[in-house]
Amino acid sequence: MDSKEFIESGAIEAYVLGLASPEEMAEVDRLRVQDPAINEAILDFELKLESGIMANTMPVPAFVKEDLKQKLRPEFKKEEGRVVQMPLRPVNKAWAWVAAASLVLLLGSAVFNYYLYDKLNKKDDSYASLSKEMNAIRTQNQLANAKIEEMHNGMTMMSDPAVAKVNMPGMGTHLTNKAMVLWDSRTKNVYLMPMDLPQAPKGKQYQLWAMVDGKPVDAGMMENCTVLCNMKNIPSAQAFAITLEKQGGSPAPDLTQLYVMGKTTP
Repeated sequence: MDSKEFIESGAIEAYVLGLASPEEMAEVDRLRVQDPAINEAILDFELKLESGIMANTMPVPAFVKEDLKQKLRPEFKKEEGRVVQMPLRPVNKAWAWVAAASLVLLLGSAVFNYYLYDKLNKKDDSYASLSKEMNAIRTQNQLANAKIEEMHNGMTMMSDPAVAKVNMPGMGTHLTNKAMVLWDSRTKNVYLMPMDLPQAPKGKQYQLWAMVDGKPVDAGMMENCTVLCNMKNIPSAQAFAITLEKQGGSPAPDLTQLYVMGKTTP
């Protein structure tokens, strides 16, 4: 298996998410040292995963940071020079990503909540403005929680032996793009992980197709999901493909806009 085949096999995604076996992890560790292309693919997927986690976080305004810095400086001085030894233990990469997302969400929320509580305690006259900020934070938290839940569900399914993983590498002029279909053999439910698809242009939308006996069958539109998309139930298929169609979908695929495709069996 050459570098391109290995990168498209899904082994890198399983490695980064912590879903590979110890033997597979060791093999990827060995290959990433020997092959720069594989190492670059690993770093690229880690970066995309991190970007997905950070997409729904809200930046802390500079004036809030400065206000907190002034209040907390005495506490930091008390702890100066103190070293705390933390026990080292192996961490599952998949849960590490979820924990990182949760931590970012928690810290961002805590900083804002502290700041707003402090302002309200001082009977600040800008209650309406603060209430608006709190509603915005609540919305951001809901979006981030939904994304974390999507990640968790995707990782759970990827580790389920009853769920087929269909890798869809890029086609034609879209060789750098890829996606993955998770197909539950028990329920026949289909889930799409976009992984590396560019944002659809205005008025356009990605559509998933199942190839059934040589004919394309609509498997659903990719809506506002970034990690795991719930698609249509497909009882049987020999392959899956994604095309870029007009908003709302098309009854037949535009093969000139074929982005990725993959067979359900090797």
